[in-house]
Amino acid sequence: MSAVFNQPSLARRIAPIFQGFDGFLAFAVLLLAFAGLLTMYSSGYDHGSRFVDHGRNMLLAGFIMFVVAQVPPQRLMMFAVPLYAAGVALLIAVALFGITKKGAQRWINVGMVIQPSEILKIAMPLMLAWWFQRREGQLRPLDFVVATVLLAVPVGLIMKQPDLGTSLLVLAAGLAVIFFAGLPWKLIVPPVVIGAIAITLIVSFESTLCADGVDWRVLHDYQKQRVCTLLDPSKDPLGKGFHIIQGMIAIGSGGVGGKGFMQGTQTHLEFIPERTTDFIFAAYSEEFGLVGNLALISAFILLIFRGLAIATSATTLFSRLLAGAVTMIFFTYAFVNMGMVSGILPVVGVPLPFISYGGTAMVTLGLGLGILMSIARARKLAQN
Repeated sequence: MSAVFNQPSLARRIAPIFQGFDGFLAFAVLLLAFAGLLTMYSSGYDHGSRFVDHGRNMLLAGFIMFVVAQVPPQRLMMFAVPLYAAGVALLIAVALFGITKKGAQRWINVGMVIQPSEILKIAMPLMLAWWFQRREGQLRPLDFVVATVLLAVPVGLIMKQPDLGTSLLVLAAGLAVIFFAGLPWKLIVPPVVIGAIAITLIVSFESTLCADGVDWRVLHDYQKQRVCTLLDPSKDPLGKGFHIIQGMIAIGSGGVGGKGFMQGTQTHLEFIPERTTDFIFAAYSEEFGLVGNLALISAFILLIFRGLAIATSATTLFSRLLAGAVTMIFFTYAFVNMGMVSGILPVVGVPLPFISYGGTAMVTLGLGLGILMSIARARKLAQN
């Protein structure tokens, strides 16, 4: 009988499951999730069940985060090579016999229609972190060359589809791992200088380079048009420049305090294209203004800085590189989306984390958060 009375309570039995969860990270995510639900309710009021679906996607992402957080980083490392190999194999399959929609061949039917490029957003940093963990203590220039090849293969296949937005995210995640692994500055500076010179030349000779019939060779025509539209959206205000112009109008019309919840005219009169997905930041800015933007950016800064703190205090090289890369994925998502809506970056298909509608992206975000929680949990358990 005494054994029955001494049995620990349910709360004590489930406590180890939550032990090590990072409170600061969870708080930042909750702030962003609240902002996402609020904005989706307003911008998606006439989009059927989008608000409900967005909430469901968040719950699914939260469940994935919770499950992945229970997996030790050492166990995550076991999935690196198989996940990367499967992702690249599926990308090759997409190139050979994928499904084409709206001029892009990005999907494949494997019993269900999937977009394999989404797998690489997590598989890429996992693979490179695994590679550098294997080479710890004996890194040579050749190891960085191998890492570059591992990165270039999937990025090239994704760009071929074409999918500039996803290829940019995969590239950013891979470059973050290579950089954090200790890439020498003498290899970083030349590409940066070349990129700066290229941007300067494009801006200086915009009228010539953007003229009809000029072939940029390395970019598809639609990608060239996105860059040229960014430089001067007024050339085609009702066509390719419409997204950028309407986004900037909505952001500017919000002023300091915003027009108020459910009061955004640009949003509710449907001037903002894709107002529940890629351009939801414009809808948010119109209703909540500069004050709301500062609050949203502060939440993202808290998320990113906490992710980097988890990376710096991780117990292994693999964990440090993976946590740093996942954190930079969140940064790239937010920076590119806000930049393209504000008119300082070309329009690409990159959602705003936790704010934009989209099930696949939300699942990827949940997986990334689970990885960060797992690494933070491993560190706390090791300390205890």
